[in-house]
Amino acid sequence: MELQTVKFYQTGTFTVGNRLLAPDERTVQANMERTNSLNSGHRACQGCGEALGARYAIDAAMRATGNQLIAVNATGCLEVFSTPYPETSWQLPWIHSLFGNAAAVASGVAAAMRVTGRPGVRVIAQGGDGGTTDIGFGCLSGMFERNDDVLYICYDNEAYMNTGVQRSSATPPAARTATTMAVGREPGNVFGTGKNLPLIAMAHHIPYVATASVANLRDLEHKVAKAMGVHGSRYIHIHVPCPLGWGSAPADTIKVARMAVESGLFPLIEAEHGEQTGRTPIRRQVPVTEYLKMQKRFAHLFGKDGPDPRVAQIQAIADRNIAKFGLLQSADAAEASHG
Repeated sequence: MELQTVKFYQTGTFTVGNRLLAPDERTVQANMERTNSLNSGHRACQGCGEALGARYAIDAAMRATGNQLIAVNATGCLEVFSTPYPETSWQLPWIHSLFGNAAAVASGVAAAMRVTGRPGVRVIAQGGDGGTTDIGFGCLSGMFERNDDVLYICYDNEAYMNTGVQRSSATPPAARTATTMAVGREPGNVFGTGKNLPLIAMAHHIPYVATASVANLRDLEHKVAKAMGVHGSRYIHIHVPCPLGWGSAPADTIKVARMAVESGLFPLIEAEHGEQTGRTPIRRQVPVTEYLKMQKRFAHLFGKDGPDPRVAQIQAIADRNIAKFGLLQSADAAEASHG
């Protein structure tokens, strides 16, 4: 079943849209009882998509579990900017694991809660794309294979941002990083490499897999809450733009994320036991150029002689995603939704 889009309308007063909804339909952040699990005072960069995504994800999980939650955090940006010793911005039981073993540590915590008679205490593991798609890949696959009762959240900013913007296996083709070719006939990351972790997670036939974006925070909250209502291994892959590493304006983080979704480069989907069960349709597909031109890491694709031929290859990737996941909303369906 698809998540119903909630439309907000001004009422001619100072009332904001969220307050017009029933309490159980409001976003977690609109509730005065929110836990602020990732509190203010951290050292994230301006416009950090990861800080925003983590705040919404963990607060949603806390509400869904009645605040009975333990978080395990891989080394990376999220850990570094939130816990500069001896300070921390985390307001829940939080464990810092190594770069590559967050999934294994979380599995151990979940097992400890079970054998000590506290199965109601739930566990989340979280890490960036480097600690998930690369260094932690083996531990994560093992967690999936054993179906351990853990929700793993990957905050995907598409490179190793904490250590200087090096390429990861989630770095998109043609993107320039500190470790991808900056000169030559085809500068930037090569095509045909990398991993699609949501599809790999689906191939493990675990109970729940979803993708989410900071461009749609209500959808993100909904998917986290749904995942916490399921036992066994679950995986949510959240797209979180990084202004520093992508060369985008800090004020444009949400817009950049939205362009990734609406172009088809980052599909929003859900899957259960290996089969796709939901998707967020795109009402109007935007060309990938609208997304790419907002980021300096793709600036080499738009020279004085016109767009690089590889732009067409990136557009083809977006088009394949739209066809594969059934993302493009038909004109008739779009009209019906407005009616």
